Amino acid sequence: MEHPADQAQQKLDSGEVDAAIRIAEGAAQSGDAEALALLGSWRLIGYPVPRDLALARSLLAQAAEARHGWAALALIALTANGSGAPSDWQAALTLLRKTAQWDAEAKEHMRLLHAMNIDADGYPTHPVKAETLSETPSAQCFPAFLTPDECAHIARAGQDLLEPSMIVDPRSGKFLPHPIRTSAGATLGPTRESLPIQAIQRRIAAATHIPVAQGESFSLLHYAPGQQYRLHVDALPEPCNQRVATCILYLNEGYAGGETYLEENATRFKGRIGDALFFLNVDAAGRPDAKSRHAGLPVAQGTKWIATRWLRAAPFDPWGVGDSTGTRR
Repeated sequence: MEHPADQAQQKLDSGEVDAAIRIAEGAAQSGDAEALALLGSWRLIGYPVPRDLALARSLLAQAAEARHGWAALALIALTANGSGAPSDWQAALTLLRKTAQWDAEAKEHMRLLHAMNIDADGYPTHPVKAETLSETPSAQCFPAFLTPDECAHIARAGQDLLEPSMIVDPRSGKFLPHPIRTSAGATLGPTRESLPIQAIQRRIAAATHIPVAQGESFSLLHYAPGQQYRLHVDALPEPCNQRVATCILYLNEGYAGGETYLEENATRFKGRIGDALFFLNVDAAGRPDAKSRHAGLPVAQGTKWIATRWLRAAPFDPWGVGDSTGTRR
């Protein structure tokens, strides 16, 4: 017999929205973990029901109590990153310890955390070593910023979400290959931000002196041979909560080509596994700085994995940007 959650999703996919909601809510009221998790994901996405982060967390908590793995890990992430309630690292850590008793992925997250030197709020206890790469534009390298295990964890967190880089043609409305970035990419939205990932985000905040709340979700990029990110600036063109800086994490090595190229001084940087590159995108007045133009040069052989975190001028709400919330189950 088909599971109610599967029935509900099929109804939704076929456009029978009311029937989908009715089936899911009926099963959830009976304590069905899959239905509770499905309703929780809908409340996060905002379709086919209105977005309600607090209600989503309540539904996920009920599913987690019934040992639904995805729901438990999503709830842990949301508890730590402050989605639907104030950020609470210790409460998230307590949930992770509890979940690790029965879930293998949560147990792996605990192993990664135990290997980190972090305080009671997930921040590093030791300063990060920085090396000046360029004065103009202002760029620094943080060697061995991540361990190989941490690099692998970030890559795995978004591997199933990778899609070709596309843009929407303003005339036809059709999706077309991105003319600047030819890699595949994925956004590690709020539910994908495991505690190890959030500890790394706090490490970035400590190293760059830009508060963690001002960072966007990680953008995971995968480059196959021939793929590249042509010359561009990361600053946004219109007055807004500006992307004042960029932090790139290099998740692997052993590929040919693929250097990060700073056009202003023709610097080529090829990070080793675990290295981080940090540079400013704005000038002293906070305006987009053309001197920050850079590129990801074509990969000649092998594959390249990086994760980028754009850092804003003020706190950034990931729930206000489309549906890139990482809620795919």
